Amino acid sequence: MFLEQLKQITTFIFDIDGVLTNGDIIASDSGEFLRTFNIKDGYALQLAVKRGYRVCILSGGKGESMLKRFTGLGIINIFLGVSDKVEVYHRLCADQEISASEVLYMGDDIPDLKVMKLVGLATCPADAVPEIKAISQYISPYTGGRTAVRDIIEKVLRVQGKWFDENPSAADSGK
Repeated sequence: MFLEQLKQITTFIFDIDGVLTNGDIIASDSGEFLRTFNIKDGYALQLAVKRGYRVCILSGGKGESMLKRFTGLGIINIFLGVSDKVEVYHRLCADQEISASEVLYMGDDIPDLKVMKLVGLATCPADAVPEIKAISQYISPYTGGRTAVRDIIEKVLRVQGKWFDENPSAADSGK
């Protein structure tokens, strides 16, 4: 069943804090909140975009540095500062004619719970909270910010025969 679900995925939606980062935030003296991202996750994200998948970022977090990171990877659908993830999810699916069975969502905490119940494939990092693990069809063995995103993207692309890049660029994951 899980492999069949992977074959249907056309759209990835990722939370940021605790999924694309380890959940730690550094508060700078200027008031900016700093996060670290994994370069291997970045490679997988940009490859998914190149392969024609919709990659969406859906987060309550916000900041210019996050916007720059994701646009640099070729991601167009970036929703930051979101208080109602379900509303944004429904709007995205309606606007782009996406069915729930095509959507993989990776979240890690309670703000992701409602939207994860709506998608075709709910996934989470190894260090997600128990409530999220309980509804996830796949729990990555990797933690947030430490290649959980790469893990699930690679699984989908491998099952669909789209993983290997014959001409990778060393610059692809660091944009």
